[in-house]
Amino acid sequence: MSTTEKDVTTAAELAAELRAREGEVAELKARLEAWEAAVGDTPQREALFTTISGRELKPLYTPLDRIEAERYDEAVGFPGEFPFTRGPYTTMYRTRLWTMRQFAGFATAKETNQRYKYLLNHGQTGLSVAFDFPTLMGYDSDHPRSLGEVGVCGVAISSLADMETLFDGIPLDQVSVSMTINGPAIILFCFYVAAAEKQGVTPEILRGTVQNDILKEYQAQHAWIFPPEPALRCIVDMFSWCSGHAPKYNPISISGYHIREAGATAAQELAFTLRNGFEYVERGIAAGLDVDSFAPRLSFFFDVHNDFFEEIAKFRAARRIWARGMRERYGAKNPESWRLRTHAQTAGVSLTAQQPENNIVRVAYQAMAAALGGTQSLHTNSMDETLALPTEKAVRIALRTQQILAFESGVTNTIDPLAGSYFLETLTDELERDALEIFDEIDELGGVVPAIETGWFQQEIAAAAMRQQREIEADERVVVGVNDFEEGSGKIEIDVLRIDASVEEKQRAHMAELRERRDEAEVQRTLSALGEACRGSDNLVPRILDCARAYCTLYEIRHAMEEVFGSYKEPVFF
Repeated sequence: MSTTEKDVTTAAELAAELRAREGEVAELKARLEAWEAAVGDTPQREALFTTISGRELKPLYTPLDRIEAERYDEAVGFPGEFPFTRGPYTTMYRTRLWTMRQFAGFATAKETNQRYKYLLNHGQTGLSVAFDFPTLMGYDSDHPRSLGEVGVCGVAISSLADMETLFDGIPLDQVSVSMTINGPAIILFCFYVAAAEKQGVTPEILRGTVQNDILKEYQAQHAWIFPPEPALRCIVDMFSWCSGHAPKYNPISISGYHIREAGATAAQELAFTLRNGFEYVERGIAAGLDVDSFAPRLSFFFDVHNDFFEEIAKFRAARRIWARGMRERYGAKNPESWRLRTHAQTAGVSLTAQQPENNIVRVAYQAMAAALGGTQSLHTNSMDETLALPTEKAVRIALRTQQILAFESGVTNTIDPLAGSYFLETLTDELERDALEIFDEIDELGGVVPAIETGWFQQEIAAAAMRQQREIEADERVVVGVNDFEEGSGKIEIDVLRIDASVEEKQRAHMAELRERRDEAEVQRTLSALGEACRGSDNLVPRILDCARAYCTLYEIRHAMEEVFGSYKEPVFF
């Protein structure tokens, strides 16, 4: 048979296949219409048939919902391959389980150090540091604004001395450490690097992540210090320094968690988070960095809310959007730059003070959604976190939840097991489409920073939060134990962790001792050098490291920078 004859035969076979497919589609449409007509008058229970985000859901999903979708390899593909919809790594949990973390920190560094050792001894594989409110805002424990807040919602870290105590006896060359800190992130990072040096651990082998996502602070959480531009400079400086000195460390965890906790929908969390990520990429490129020199160490942090399937779809859509954007828009050549890796945390905002034991169940399902969505790291909330910092018992139950999920449920045995579900793939496509539309809105406003300055992000999140709250208050959406299935007076009958007032006294004493024994001349020299660096264009990490090594305090370093950069005051939007 000649080549021409082969081409004609192939074309005829293809035409026949298309006609057959058209016939199958027409037949399925007719059958679906008949089914819809048959069930059309069937009474349905009174309920909101929407996702928590308000997305309308059809009663049934079929291949017709996927008929216009892209080909398998373009939209879904294989794990570890572009566009990474099915997972960032080829063999996923069959090779390595997600890192099991518990967000922990309370009182002094010494007490938190004991909690960390307890967690590591009970099977945790990574540490996640919760800082108290003064630390989050860049204040020392003995600053007047810290009064009454020291060690209450996390651990108090005011200097390298505290960081050394926090990780005393914990080998930082073996343990991955995540730190949730944003406004003063560059300072706490330098405390951490200097503490590792004290252990003889060089930055080159440090593993972990510092959150360091200032854009979402302006949008949702409000733990900022400096205005956007100098804050972004600090982040880019960390990109550059880590690329050359700490290649295994993630200098940022671009966070949707706090955006979602503030009331955003799944689509908003997805879109705002990824658009913030692309903003950081653009800033790095504008500073002269090669995109592939820092993008492989960008990581993400997503919320896992109650809507099981929507959350799984969100993780899958996030990987696809990031991969396409990095390759096609920003020209990244290294596949590691396309690969979105994420930490996940179950939804703190979904926890209830009423019947707190119910939170164990909520967290278990949220954790399963994170695993089915392909997370690389997971924190499970403790049942009592809506009341206080968690007790050891509550933390142990939360950790055991992850272990039961990993070793007993079977979800780790096959990769992306829900792929191909008509419903899940449609949700993934819809979330991607929604996110891209939100990107267009942000671009029309001039980008992320202008949208922050005009209050657009804040107003969008507030509107979504109000809708969700109205649904609960109107009893349209059930929250078990809150607006339905209540019990008695709702009296809480579980033990909670209480932070003694003596914690603040101890911290103040530690601070006084530190100021007495350090070299004051070296303190002033390094702070002055940092101020000069802030006025210029040099990378700030080496200067802040010098300050840390001299035992300058958190607020002293913040103040030296703030004198140059100024402080951020949010405009009134409401």
